[in-house]
Amino acid sequence: MPLITHVVVRKRVVCLLLLVGFVMAALCCRLLYLQFYKSEWLTENATDQRVRDIPVEAKRGIIFDRNGRELGVSISTDSVYAIPAEIRDVEDTAAKLAAILVLDNNKLVKQLKKRQAFTWIERKVDSEKAKAIKALNLPGIGLTEESRRYYPHDNVASHILGFTGIDSQGLDGVEITFDSYLKGRPGSIVVEYDARGREIPYAVHKFMPPTDGNNIYLTIDLIIQQIAERELDKVMKETGAKAATMVAIKPQTGEVLALANRPDYDPNHFADFSPKLWRNIAVSNAYEPGSTFKIITTAAALGEGVVKLTDRFFDPGEVEVQGRTIHCWKDGGHGSQSFEEVIENSCNVGFVNVGLKLGIEPFYRYLQAFGFGKATNIDLPGEAKGILINSEQAKAINIATMAMGQSIAVTPIQLATAVAAVANDGQLLRPQIVREVRDKNGQILRDFKPDSVKQVIDPAVAKEVKGVLEKVVEEGTGKNAFLEGFRVAGKTGTAQKVGGGGYMPGKYVASFVGFAPADDPQVVLLVIIDEPVGMYYGGQIAAPVFGSAMKDILQYLQVQPKLAEKPTGGEQKPHVDVPGVINLLPDEAKAQLAKLDLTGIVEENGERIVDQIPKPGSKVPAGSKVLLYTSTPRYNWSEVTVPDCQGLAGEEAARILGEIGLSVRPVGDSKSQVTSQEPPAGSKVPSGSIVTVYFE
Repeated sequence: MPLITHVVVRKRVVCLLLLVGFVMAALCCRLLYLQFYKSEWLTENATDQRVRDIPVEAKRGIIFDRNGRELGVSISTDSVYAIPAEIRDVEDTAAKLAAILVLDNNKLVKQLKKRQAFTWIERKVDSEKAKAIKALNLPGIGLTEESRRYYPHDNVASHILGFTGIDSQGLDGVEITFDSYLKGRPGSIVVEYDARGREIPYAVHKFMPPTDGNNIYLTIDLIIQQIAERELDKVMKETGAKAATMVAIKPQTGEVLALANRPDYDPNHFADFSPKLWRNIAVSNAYEPGSTFKIITTAAALGEGVVKLTDRFFDPGEVEVQGRTIHCWKDGGHGSQSFEEVIENSCNVGFVNVGLKLGIEPFYRYLQAFGFGKATNIDLPGEAKGILINSEQAKAINIATMAMGQSIAVTPIQLATAVAAVANDGQLLRPQIVREVRDKNGQILRDFKPDSVKQVIDPAVAKEVKGVLEKVVEEGTGKNAFLEGFRVAGKTGTAQKVGGGGYMPGKYVASFVGFAPADDPQVVLLVIIDEPVGMYYGGQIAAPVFGSAMKDILQYLQVQPKLAEKPTGGEQKPHVDVPGVINLLPDEAKAQLAKLDLTGIVEENGERIVDQIPKPGSKVPAGSKVLLYTSTPRYNWSEVTVPDCQGLAGEEAARILGEIGLSVRPVGDSKSQVTSQEPPAGSKVPSGSIVTVYFE
């Protein structure tokens, strides 16, 4: 028995030793794990328990226009934070804060009870709330200065500037593309506390100052930007358009002087606007350019030498390509004309023939050289590439339609850049939105020089294209863009919008692109009006916007006016105001125009004039042609309200009806007053309808 007991005791001792050894080994392993693998984590947690690190936000750099005017600045504001370990009464503190900051009290209580060294309560509060919280002097609650982005001109240049988030990070526009330059580096305030949350005297107290961001100077000119936006607001109101865009470029440098879209938004309160309004149409939306694209076709055809301005073409009104009939915009066609006249008249049939003569491979070579089908690499987010049919899949019908601005989609910035290349003697430049980046001391950190892409056409060809585009304004469809004292070159465009399954009836994009002065281009200006209500020809509604904006821009730039001379030379004829002849009989209209040395060209075979180009009041050189459209319907227009003509004289009634696109059929002696009318006043009728007025 004693022997058995001894053996049992020994076994127990051995087991105990093994257990102790195992425990010691486990403790050693745990010690090694904590020492080598968890030491950093433990150190950080120990530091978190006694050190409070309060962030100090850096101020974002200022965004200036090209002349040093502030467009985006950072202003000081207070943010409320909490150190939960220092709060004595969580419920009372939460209730007081919730009342001032209009927060959910229950959620705030849960937030303050969490075991964390630091938490934000509300970022960037207004001065009144900050003052009220500071007056309470709540333990564990503090305020720190941060900066809030402020745009002093509200909506101006909103699609260029973009906006920032709660942490002052760039979210759109140049705020995001140049965020690395603007944001700076944050600092912090470090304070050491004991286990009870009391600040330790003479302990660690550090202030690490933030490094403010750098300033950027845009190529945008605030005054030109405001001119552009003013004109867009005006045309949106007058035409009831869905949207509108204007882009102004300095052709010699590629600098964007203005870029504006309507509708827009206020970046100071961007969250109050639909995200759809944040979209920068000028760089992110592609559209069929219509006849403005004929500038590129002209440059390609002349550059390739397949046609000369003096070559003759015959337009019977339509042309068939691969079984598809393409119509000219003018019923019956333009007849025999030179290529120069094809451009002036914006003749579709003529451009189809030129495109087919040019051929697929040469045409695509110029399209790609001008930058279509790829991004321009402007320093703005969300740029689209446009839509260009693959050259290997292109057929004759595609070349025919692309030559007149269909079957290809471009962005406004692409088209403006391409036309700027023509104005710049054939040299294509990358569009620039930022001129330079400077530090707080004004030292230049980075500047952006003109970035030449390539010579896309010969300077002699560019000069030839500029000359014929000047004639488009002098004698062709762009007369409403004429500026007294300046040589202006440009091209109108009217394109039917593409939708699901084909072109959408009644939906058009009117546009005009040009530059001035034509002999020394200072500004290239593109105007696009999307889905105008009523009149929608580019020459009628986009060209006047171009003229009004360009006039003020040239005056602001102190470009001195010169006596406008025709590209072919000769004595300059005086300019006259085009009279309104709508609702007159064709012979009456031509006679009235002839009194001012203007030639009326009657289109179609209707009874009375329902529309005219140029519009009444436009200034054109004496001897110019005025296109007169009669009452034969040509397009489906929108509805208008019939005005009350009773009591008016016949001439006054005809004028009022004509201004809103309605024709008049007089019954009786038109020299007396109107006694009744059909349809009655207040009726809704399609634009272009006939209103019968009865006289006693």
